[in-house]
Amino acid sequence: MTVKTLQRQSARERLLAAADQLFYAEGVHVVGVDRIAEHAGVTKATLYNTFGSKEDLVRAYLEQHMRRRQERIARILAANDSPRKGILGIFAEVEELLAGSAFRGCRFIMATAEARPGDASEIVAEEYRTWLRTLFTDLAKDAGATDAKQLGRRLLLLYDGAAVAARMDQDRRGAAAATRSAVEALLEAAIPAKRSTGRAR
Repeated sequence: MTVKTLQRQSARERLLAAADQLFYAEGVHVVGVDRIAEHAGVTKATLYNTFGSKEDLVRAYLEQHMRRRQERIARILAANDSPRKGILGIFAEVEELLAGSAFRGCRFIMATAEARPGDASEIVAEEYRTWLRTLFTDLAKDAGATDAKQLGRRLLLLYDGAAVAARMDQDRRGAAAATRSAVEALLEAAIPAKRSTGRAR
């Protein structure tokens, strides 16, 4: 972050930006509040006055990312004229992310891998996954899937798998292509041809 950018942002925004960068690059439990405060250009007291605790900062960091993902997916769905195309659009973005070097996997998976039972990261991650599972299930239902719940769960597993591949797979483009073909095969098998157009969303 440049000095000019820092000056325009509130302390909360600067702390969240610093947390997002450091937590994503190094891990939630590895990065301490001293480094976050220093990176944000504020005092540690300001961090605690703003968030109360590191746990609350972690919660706010993940909740912010969840809102961003929800907004991004809403834009993808609005740009497509059918539920089936919406599903494919979501995974097309995943394919684009895998093709780039900045995407290092899912923030929720990474945070919960370090979490203790009941941690904020575990709670927010479950909220995020419930939202995603419901989204995929609703899209599957609107597209005319014979078993929307099962298709929704399978799509979520592929979505998760792509995020893990971004972290661990050396052949990210190959992983992206495999994900795309798996999604297409799932949709072909689960949605009868005469109903595949679905209702527009």
